[in-house]
Amino acid sequence: MQKFEQFLLDNLPQSQSIHPHYEAALHNMLKAGGKRFRPALLLGVVKAYNPLMSESAYHAAYAIELLHTYSLIHDDLPAMDDSPLRRGNPTLHVVYDEVTAILVGDALNTYAFEILSTAPFSDETKVKLVRELAQNGGLNGMVLGQAIDCYFENKPLAIEDIKILHTNKTAKLIAASLKMGAIIVGREDMAQELYDFGIKLGLLFQIQDDILDVTQSSEEAGKLTNNDEAKNSFVTILGLDEALREANILADELTQQMESFDESLQRELSPILTKYINRHKSTS
Repeated sequence: MQKFEQFLLDNLPQSQSIHPHYEAALHNMLKAGGKRFRPALLLGVVKAYNPLMSESAYHAAYAIELLHTYSLIHDDLPAMDDSPLRRGNPTLHVVYDEVTAILVGDALNTYAFEILSTAPFSDETKVKLVRELAQNGGLNGMVLGQAIDCYFENKPLAIEDIKILHTNKTAKLIAASLKMGAIIVGREDMAQELYDFGIKLGLLFQIQDDILDVTQSSEEAGKLTNNDEAKNSFVTILGLDEALREANILADELTQQMESFDESLQRELSPILTKYINRHKSTS
């Protein structure tokens, strides 16, 4: 991932502006790091089936990271989670102001598709990738999940509705990362299988985040914790013990499914997935 990180730094968004801090704000959360989990999934699929395309795939991986970073910036806004900390750094509305944070999020959202449009793939492949990212990150994906999440604050949902919320808000972009990797290498025969796996992985990822929210300090997590009391989190609705049980069930199912992948895919994804599939277990 070091080469991908360098690609990201080499392609930070640039602006020709008289604004005193617009460009610095565009770079702030991207340079702050993060797990780079979604890019790693996409690049893992590509490396498993056509490693020669790995560098070309950086464009798509970066597009996903840009869209994800925009979502975090907006998620932290006072109108949403009102969080002062992200990736171990003060959030943009704290460093600058709320208007800057909103506009930087908007800019990174659209820059994701600009970067994807410059990828060295066929036009047909680029259209498929744009569609996948837009569908899963947009009005029937991540944005829908955020809308549900905000609307139902202090209004407890049934567990099945919570799964719908977080399938949209978190899981779909993770699933899209895997599917986009399959599209890039022409393995559309397995794209849906990887997408379905990613939905399950994304739900586990969200349950783990909810668990870590109540078991880690803000310093450990790099973001504000113990901030979900009004939210429809898995821990808020199920309690910590039941959330841990749900996470363990999903982790076991994902591990078994991962072991059914072919050798090349296992080799590339296993180091990434094993780390994240089991990250909640240190709290149990």
